[in-house]
Amino acid sequence: MATKRVLPDKDFDRIIVRTHKLARNVTMRVKPDGLHVTVPPYSLSSKVLEVVEQYRQRLLEDWRKVSKKPIDLNFRIHTPCFRLWLEQGNFTCFSVRFTEEGVKIICPRNVDFSLPEVQRLVRNAIIRAMKKNAQEYLPPLLSALSEQYHLPFKRVKITGSKGRWGSCSGTGSINLSCYLMLLPPHLMDYVLLHELSHTKEMNHGPRFWELLDSMTGGRARALRAELRGFNTDF
Repeated sequence: MATKRVLPDKDFDRIIVRTHKLARNVTMRVKPDGLHVTVPPYSLSSKVLEVVEQYRQRLLEDWRKVSKKPIDLNFRIHTPCFRLWLEQGNFTCFSVRFTEEGVKIICPRNVDFSLPEVQRLVRNAIIRAMKKNAQEYLPPLLSALSEQYHLPFKRVKITGSKGRWGSCSGTGSINLSCYLMLLPPHLMDYVLLHELSHTKEMNHGPRFWELLDSMTGGRARALRAELRGFNTDF
């Protein structure tokens, strides 16, 4: 079982440290949301920071390649299933409005988008809005596909996971990531059909792929490859 702690950092904004019982060495990986470090059990934070300092310059080079472009008033999300944009307003705080056209985030007039805390606030607002829309959109779509292909499930939960598009438990409970709202409809359908297939075939053996192929016109593996190349970072 892995445990997590977060250390503030002047360059990476934050260092996410995960302790894993199987880890034998310190491993580091730069991601858009910070520096991710996996360490063996009982590793002190001070020792973790010492290792980071040894490799800071090299890690900073990687950071510049993957760090996210700051969100500002030019930011837009425009997909078939989710639309969001930012507007300047006269308020003293951020406001989120849900309209027929999409989600509008109204920003204070003099907000400084270069501040890390502002970036975190806006990103969190975007994720909350995306999750709200996903809760309204994805469960009915899953139910329709479930009925169409006679693959019943027990319940569905919408998560904020970026690491997994979805999952299915042995009892037929399905988790779906709100980041599915950023996908084109055919890949969204693929993920939902993938998880519904697990209600009948829990592993990824030949029968699983035969079932999934029967619902995707024989394109299951091609759709999987397309999905792997899809980037949802913002």
